[in-house]
Amino acid sequence: MGRKKNKGRAVHGVVLLDKPLKVSSNHALQRVKRLFNANKAGHTGSLDPLATGMLPICLGEATKISAFLLDADKTYRFKCKLGEKTATGDAEGEVIASRPFEHIQLSDIEQCLPELSGDIMQVPPMYSALKKDGQRLYDLARQGIEIERKARPVTIYSLDLLAFESGEVELEARCSKGTYVRTLAEDLGEKLGCGAYVTELRRTSVGLYQTQVITLEQLEELAEGGEDSLDAILLELDSAITDWPKVELDADSAYYIKLGQPVQIARAPTEGLVRIYDEERFIGVGKILDDGRVAPKRMMNL
Repeated sequence: MGRKKNKGRAVHGVVLLDKPLKVSSNHALQRVKRLFNANKAGHTGSLDPLATGMLPICLGEATKISAFLLDADKTYRFKCKLGEKTATGDAEGEVIASRPFEHIQLSDIEQCLPELSGDIMQVPPMYSALKKDGQRLYDLARQGIEIERKARPVTIYSLDLLAFESGEVELEARCSKGTYVRTLAEDLGEKLGCGAYVTELRRTSVGLYQTQVITLEQLEELAEGGEDSLDAILLELDSAITDWPKVELDADSAYYIKLGQPVQIARAPTEGLVRIYDEERFIGVGKILDDGRVAPKRMMNL
């Protein structure tokens, strides 16, 4: 039997995509993969179709770093409509309750925000991608099945009020992984006693990535200039983890660590994950062992 031909080219790096409205994260990923003609691609933490904004897409060997991005803190800007509660916590779902909201003042909202900040417990929404016995919760929810969800700890580092007028609140939240903004909006609605749901949601940062995002239209324009034009906008493989301790290896140590063997290094950090360089070139992620050696964890195959 002939070997299966690998489709696409070996291109490595990160694209900070501005995911458009009403497009699934997976659909956006496939479009970027096609434009770059990449043989391997993955995204880091999906956004709902109704959400827009930063979706880091890892191409080639950068997919090995994507797991570390899933754990990163995120920033969201979002709008909530007061006075109604929907089945999904956003504008997709049908309205299931209406209550008066006209009496709500700016000061009422400002009073609630500290209670929703810091280390809090959050019950994940039924309309989420979490699984119960192998089935995604949103699939169960669409069948009208509701199951009990355990509250989970999340951290809201900051929750700022950006605007408030005629029953619509705009907020910005910087939060830990696993935070559901829809739940944050619903919890605000409950504290105000009137209900609320998310009408607009935009992710503005993921971990260290605070920079400019690029739209699919802009990528399509670049693609007309050839692969070099596209490759020029790729962020480096290590761009997501430049705040980690750095370990530089000599040629011998680099040789052994690439074979999968831990190596001894002078002045290495005492614990945790490190980024490893063969002279100036990033070659992978390592872990400091109890005896102080650096062991390979995810090595780049370049």
